[in-house]
Amino acid sequence: MTLRLVSNSYLEESTTKIRVKQVPWEGYQRAGHITLEELALIKKVDRQPKAKTEPLLLSDGQTYASLYLGLLKKLQRVDTLQSILVLIADALTDHEERIVLFTEASRSDPDLPFGPLLRILETQDEFVQLKTSQILTVLLSAEKGPLQQWQLQPLLNYLSLCVQGTSQNKRDVAVQCLEAILPRHEVRQAVWAIPGILSGLVDILKSNQNPQMNYQVGFCFWLLTFETEIAEQINLKYDVIPLFISVAQTAAKEKVVRVNIATLRNLVTKAPSANLPAMLVAQLLPFVKNLATRKWSDEDILEDVHFLRDELEARFESLTTWDEYTSELTSGHLSWTPVHSSDLFWKENVTRLNEKDHFYLKRLIELLRSSQEPIVLAVAAHDLGQYVKYYELGKKIVTDLGAKTRAMELMSHNSQEVRYQALLSVQRLVSHPWQSV
Repeated sequence: MTLRLVSNSYLEESTTKIRVKQVPWEGYQRAGHITLEELALIKKVDRQPKAKTEPLLLSDGQTYASLYLGLLKKLQRVDTLQSILVLIADALTDHEERIVLFTEASRSDPDLPFGPLLRILETQDEFVQLKTSQILTVLLSAEKGPLQQWQLQPLLNYLSLCVQGTSQNKRDVAVQCLEAILPRHEVRQAVWAIPGILSGLVDILKSNQNPQMNYQVGFCFWLLTFETEIAEQINLKYDVIPLFISVAQTAAKEKVVRVNIATLRNLVTKAPSANLPAMLVAQLLPFVKNLATRKWSDEDILEDVHFLRDELEARFESLTTWDEYTSELTSGHLSWTPVHSSDLFWKENVTRLNEKDHFYLKRLIELLRSSQEPIVLAVAAHDLGQYVKYYELGKKIVTDLGAKTRAMELMSHNSQEVRYQALLSVQRLVSHPWQSV
């Protein structure tokens, strides 16, 4: 991996300024922080043009790699750390073959190359943190064996803060770093264990960033969904299926459509039962049917679209009204689909809400309590009334689960539809006598 794969205008502009700054190397030597030999070596490359530094790196690359890392370990001043990081980055830029010079430094000191870099991630300087992240990403990507937790965790913790923060520079660099290391299985597992990264990436997509950022975040999700465990749980935890569909629907760039459709395909391939129902609820089928009629420069898009269309159509044909209803409940996206107003559906299926210790009834009540969407609240209040209407013991169960109080609260909601459905639900709750008393 080349250093240029993680690039950012702020980093590049700051690097240019730092490259010409003077560092008190002689003062460090007089104070005993560096040796005379180290001083002589660093003076040969300090603030020197590439034409002078390249021959030195060609002939003594290992010496300079160990020198730079050793200086990071010894010195603490922020401006000095900035300069050393620039020297490291300059050595690595366009020279992937030099990565090994830094990783081989561990032969002379087991703390190298990662120890000093991981420690200075805690330095309260944006340039130091981002430049270190850039360099760490290159070195970690080049590791031949599985990455160890001590190598990976500090970087991921920092990237988590970046993707959740408001700094555009930090978000930009963090997403690029994640793109570069997520091809590794152990990184995907480690990222999945950090909710802040996932929620941060979701928030970036929701904020409708520029097409390039949407593509890069989508690429991160595509890589993550190669893990079966992640594919099984990611929509349940982060409600990403409607988001991926929305981003693809509004995308101006073909590559943004491609990466989101490819991610949806991963979800179906790795965990069909967990994701196909939610995709049907989110109206993916009509969308992919529409995509299938378009012309694409990338044939992979059409292949993925046809795959999704065929899988969704097969699922739709075998879908019962109960499957449709539970899919809506699970996804949390209740809407006025025909199943809600069907008297036949409620007569035939009302008792199924009691199965598994009232699992689906509790999910309905959870949506009634937690959703911020008026349509979800209105449909949930309506369904609660239908449950009480068609199940004789329903009132006591609903009251015991605390839903009666919530329904009464919704009678003063600012949405007229929510108020109306809550009123009907409460009327049924108070008008039907408890059959169990």
